[in-house]
Amino acid sequence: MPASHQDQPVFRALADPTRRAIIAMLSDGPRPIADIAAEFDMTRPAIAKHLAILKEGGVISVEAQGRERINRLNPQALKTAADWLNTFDRFWDDRLAALKSLVETS
Repeated sequence: MPASHQDQPVFRALADPTRRAIIAMLSDGPRPIADIAAEFDMTRPAIAKHLAILKEGGVISVEAQGRERINRLNPQALKTAADWLNTFDRFWDDRLAALKSLVETS
């Protein structure tokens, strides 16, 4: 099952190790950008760009609370990527079963 064009923003969001680290951080709970930026050796504007890509992919939502913007993980968006990757689990299960059968009959 190929990923559709509309799924591309999710994969773009997951493509970068910094964004994956941010996702992992947000899996522990919502955080403001200042807390996220404090965990990385890069500028706050650079972190803001990563957060924007995560938001475009639907992986996070951003909520204004007073002067702060709270970033919250949307784990349902990750299901798109997980479903696509699971197609390869089935592929390898089938291949390994065929190999097992071949070895056992030889």
